[in-house]
Amino acid sequence: MLSVPEKVALLAAHIGIDMAGVCCVGLTLVALLVPPSGGGATSVRAARLLVPAAGAWLVLVLAAVVLRAADAAGRPVAGLGAVELATWATKLSAGRGMVLTAGCVALVFGCAAGALRRPARVPARVPLFAALLALITSAVTGHASTDPGRFAVLALAVHVVAAALWVGGLAALVCLIARDRAQLDAALPPFSRLAAACLAAVAVTGFVTTTTRLPAWDALVTTGYGRLVVAKIVCLAAIGGLGGLARRRLLTHRTPVLRWAGYELAAMAVTLGLAATLAQTPT
Repeated sequence: MLSVPEKVALLAAHIGIDMAGVCCVGLTLVALLVPPSGGGATSVRAARLLVPAAGAWLVLVLAAVVLRAADAAGRPVAGLGAVELATWATKLSAGRGMVLTAGCVALVFGCAAGALRRPARVPARVPLFAALLALITSAVTGHASTDPGRFAVLALAVHVVAAALWVGGLAALVCLIARDRAQLDAALPPFSRLAAACLAAVAVTGFVTTTTRLPAWDALVTTGYGRLVVAKIVCLAAIGGLGGLARRRLLTHRTPVLRWAGYELAAMAVTLGLAATLAQTPT
């Protein structure tokens, strides 16, 4: 079985996978938010950042594959054989899901590298869809497999997509175009509508996912999983409030808007960490 440091490494890998994936979603989304006129430089910056982000994401996924295979085999990583690793990756649904995740991430990396050379030949929607699919398969092969019924898995998929678009989109806006008033004025209205829809989707699907995993409502305060859910709900409420405040400041040219958006991103980072912990926490 995994040693304590290896278990910590597995949890850290899953947190890193979620954060790297959300970052890649945001970087691919920004190309769709900015207008073609004047947005070329922004798209190039996004592609340059996407290459290392996707590369780090791929390394984390491959590390998680090895750690999860060792955990399934009941061995430390040093004692994991190539046959056991291949068997887990090809014979078990969790392993095949992680291999699919790695393939999607590799596609994101390839698209990012190709966009630096010939941006016109790489549609922005391709790496965006690949990144979203990678996040979905990673989540489904994490804790969704323990949820009863296909509806719970579908709810989790929608939850992951909505959260990634919301968090990643905001991060991309803040990091790439928040100081460019013209691009921000063009990108903010569609993103605000997207963020509102994502917030609603995250809340509804989070409720559905929680009810399928908790045996009773008192488990929210009597179990570690339930307390993590409560903490995530608190973070979600804080994110919604901070997001509304940041967008109002952006629309009215009030400052310091980046500070409030930074608070929202910090709350989002905490929420992603809680989500990754929930994926590894039994109910």
